[in-house]
Amino acid sequence: MQRLNVNGTDRVVEVEAEKPLLWVLREDLRLTGTKYGCGMAQCGACTVQIDGVATRSCVLPVSAIKETQRIVTIEGLSTDASHPVQRAWAELEVPQCGYCQSGMIMAAAGLLKENAQPSDEDIAAGITNICRCGTYNRVRDAIKLAARNGSPANRG
Repeated sequence: MQRLNVNGTDRVVEVEAEKPLLWVLREDLRLTGTKYGCGMAQCGACTVQIDGVATRSCVLPVSAIKETQRIVTIEGLSTDASHPVQRAWAELEVPQCGYCQSGMIMAAAGLLKENAQPSDEDIAAGITNICRCGTYNRVRDAIKLAARNGSPANRG
């Protein structure tokens, strides 16, 4: 039995301790916005925030999560896509295929929580998610737009 706080709600799941958080979210809690990409914490499609820190969930055993930690998935970032990163993503039409975008958005929101005005170098160092469509320039531009238009440190 594992107790989790996901998107502000306390949950209890009956799962094996080694089960990766990604699969607990997707299979047991039916939060399918977090995606499976590589299964090796390389691509970032599985990125969620744990206590505000962007974290790859595909290799993180659910047993590593403490009851006091807060997990936020793309579903919990905002209820109406009003988070500054989500608004910037839509305004600049960042996604192409969109598969990586929930993880990319969660990583960007985490970066802005740590650094409200990141430079190009900060973004390159902080956003290591992979986008097969190559939308990196739009991602960078959207992060900068979100930094100008919102205060992500006070959200999600």
